[in-house]
Amino acid sequence: MDTSETPRSRPFSVMALVRPTIGRLAFLSCFVNLLALAVPVFVLQVYDRVVFFAGLTTLQALAIGVLIAIAFDFVLRQARSRIVQDTALRIDATLGHALAGRLERLPLALLERRGLAQWHQYQRDIGSVRGTLGGPPLLLAIDLPFIAIFVILIAFIATPILWVLAVLIPVFIGCALLSARSAASATRTEQSASIRRDTMFSQLVAGRTTVKALDMAAPLHRNLEHAIADTIESSVQRGRTTDGFSNIGLSLSLMTTVSLTCVGALAILDQQLSIGALIAANMLAGRMIAPLNQLVSSWRAWTQYGQARRRLEELFSVEEERAVSGIRLERPQGKLAVEGLSYRYEGVEKPAVADVTFSLSEGAVHGIVGVNGSGKSTLLKLLQGLYEPASGRVLLDGADIAQFSRGDLSRWIGYVPQESFLITGSIRDNIARFNTDIADNRIVEAARLAGAHDFISALPDGYATEVGEGGGRLSGGQRQRLAMARALVFDPPILLLDEPTAHLDRAAEMELAKVLLGLARERNIVVVSHSHALLGICKNILVMEDGRIAAAGPGADVIRQLGGRPAAAAPVRTAS
Repeated sequence: MDTSETPRSRPFSVMALVRPTIGRLAFLSCFVNLLALAVPVFVLQVYDRVVFFAGLTTLQALAIGVLIAIAFDFVLRQARSRIVQDTALRIDATLGHALAGRLERLPLALLERRGLAQWHQYQRDIGSVRGTLGGPPLLLAIDLPFIAIFVILIAFIATPILWVLAVLIPVFIGCALLSARSAASATRTEQSASIRRDTMFSQLVAGRTTVKALDMAAPLHRNLEHAIADTIESSVQRGRTTDGFSNIGLSLSLMTTVSLTCVGALAILDQQLSIGALIAANMLAGRMIAPLNQLVSSWRAWTQYGQARRRLEELFSVEEERAVSGIRLERPQGKLAVEGLSYRYEGVEKPAVADVTFSLSEGAVHGIVGVNGSGKSTLLKLLQGLYEPASGRVLLDGADIAQFSRGDLSRWIGYVPQESFLITGSIRDNIARFNTDIADNRIVEAARLAGAHDFISALPDGYATEVGEGGGRLSGGQRQRLAMARALVFDPPILLLDEPTAHLDRAAEMELAKVLLGLARERNIVVVSHSHALLGICKNILVMEDGRIAAAGPGADVIRQLGGRPAAAAPVRTAS
């Protein structure tokens, strides 16, 4: 099942991945379990007919017949194993593709709410589903109903000892149910501890520079060690629970053999049962008890599968971003309008953006200023369609951007985030957004527009230079220029920049201001900044305060109202 082709609201079912193969496995398992009767029946006939009557001809016929049955059993088991292996591969490929698609198509707000450790857990969940639905647990579940065949045959050939199974089988089932409850609780505890450990470790690695600079390693390592200890303790507790029930199941299996043999011996002495029937019944009981014993010990796998399936189905059922635009448009002119826009983060009562309305004509640089937490970055993400507004709308050339796909919006609205994060690869790869079909001349042109071509050309490997993890081999200013080139590679009519001068010195700020003025001849530019150099070139400036527009108007007028301090927090009268 390929979720890339499913409607946005269609629920996802993990079981749908194996449903087509269950019928074939059940068909093969039916014959496998019927052929499993061959050896006990062979033993019964040998003891009761061949040995007692010295029937060598009968022995030859029985031996040939049972060898043929064993050969067929081998072929069927091989076919069944191949189906299970193919199922495991399909589960891995389909769920892996679907999980990657989630990262591509889920709304940014939801991606931000789920940490790196949780996404690692989804990867482990895929392994749990594959191991259960593409492995022995699935075959066990299919084989369990065929226990009835063995019970019926035992009732036919060894009726006097049937009551022993009638007593012990419910005990096995009760033990399996208790194992299921205990395994579910222990597994949930272990997974919670594992997620806490992975979260702390990933944060420690991600913030390694800060941790090292501020000498925070020792206390954070202690916290990580406590989390590791909790994970180990919960794992040990889960292991003890699982091992305890597994050992109980093994003991019950031995008890079944002993009980059947004792009761059967008494029945033989009373001439109610033959020796061959007792031996055959013991073999059938062993074949019947084996899956019950496995059921007791395999509940951890089924418990992990159940929890993994619920998490994956919940993730895959979340509504995605629009994959196909409602209408196909050529490159827009870049007129941007906002009507009554509001947005509130989940779990936060106060809106980050509240009832914001403004319009921007094309071909100019526009600034947004305000103190930290005033809603500037959130507003930029709303303008780019990264967040879905709680109310209001964003219009591009008069069209609501909600009708356009992420692919269209990313080409029409370039976005340079506050942190210029680069992906491991070459400079060319990053500017081209890892699209191999973008022509070299477009990449070079985007670099020229961003003022990055000269420093790239001066590098020994030029555009083939590897940027390192997160762009770590380049300076902050170089990463910022590459991020701008990446935003410009599709020649967007709108360019959004969030604090683009954070890693630039005064001279670089002045150079960036010149670059933006040149870019604004053919596009609308919105920049969040407190830089005098950038705000000095802004045709209009919006002042954000508590998620609202506190002032708006021509750039020079607004800066005068702010007393020449772009970062001022004091409320000002709204400009006309």
